[in-house]
Amino acid sequence: MNIGSKIAWDDTVLPFQLDRTDTRGRVARLDGVLQQVLAQHDYPPAIEALIAEAALLTALIGQTIKLRWKLSLQVRGDGPARLIATDYYGPSEEGAPARIRAYASFDEERIDPDADPFAQIGNGYFAILIDQGQGMTPYQGITPIAGGSLAACAETYFAQSEQLPTRFALSFGQSQAPGEALQWRAGGMMLQQMPEASPFATGGGSGDGGLLLAGDILEGDAAEDWNHVNVLLDTAEEIELIGPSVQPTDLLVRLFHEEGPRVFDTQPVEFGCTCSADRVRESLSIYSAKDIAFMTTDEGIVTADCQFCSAHYEFDPKTLGFEAEYDA
Repeated sequence: MNIGSKIAWDDTVLPFQLDRTDTRGRVARLDGVLQQVLAQHDYPPAIEALIAEAALLTALIGQTIKLRWKLSLQVRGDGPARLIATDYYGPSEEGAPARIRAYASFDEERIDPDADPFAQIGNGYFAILIDQGQGMTPYQGITPIAGGSLAACAETYFAQSEQLPTRFALSFGQSQAPGEALQWRAGGMMLQQMPEASPFATGGGSGDGGLLLAGDILEGDAAEDWNHVNVLLDTAEEIELIGPSVQPTDLLVRLFHEEGPRVFDTQPVEFGCTCSADRVRESLSIYSAKDIAFMTTDEGIVTADCQFCSAHYEFDPKTLGFEAEYDA
């Protein structure tokens, strides 16, 4: 594989479907995007790993949303990793790249460097939010933290909230090419079974705490097809998922050549933050004059930092909509 092919597949999401099993899916590769996301902060390795997994899930899930829509993934817990938040912005126009950003809130003193990153979350919830734009009510779906990974949480979310059997196979970590610096890279595949008539599962499921799993939803031929493609996906090696030496199309042919794989246009993704002085000023408008006075520094300015890209903003309090004198 030449270097041009390697670069062509970096930071892309490739949609596909398997015509003989009513299965659809996506293959994602994140390289420069992930590096830029993590370069905005100095996170401990465990937090970087959680962000890498969350960003990869966000790229795979977000590819289905429409132009100018926003999909957010949030993981909140009572452990040292208090919050993992990612945003995926649909392309502004056909052919344009989608944008991803992410950040984490954590208690550094409680982080255990030897523990599994997922264990740093503790008890909490996994949420997906979709914002369709101004004037539309955002959609939100929530599932408990369970299953041993963020990928497992996402699979439970789709089974529980969407009644849609879903499987993720993810690989992420730090690697180093000869003569290059150590950097993060991530790659993975998402499968979803699309039965002709999805039965609505009732009662408790077979997952942790009675949560629904794919096996609780499918039956008959659809269940057989789903089990079959999952067995095939289990043969994918981590190096094949993450690349860069294996093209996504070659991986699909190796895994699913008998299932009729058909690919569609790739979606490029890039790091992108939507913060601006106007947006920050708007977010500050919810505070009272007394709150603004409390935020004002001894130098007479109000400061704000973007949690996603670390951009720093400074405002004259008088430009924030409060002309009256502040109460003591």
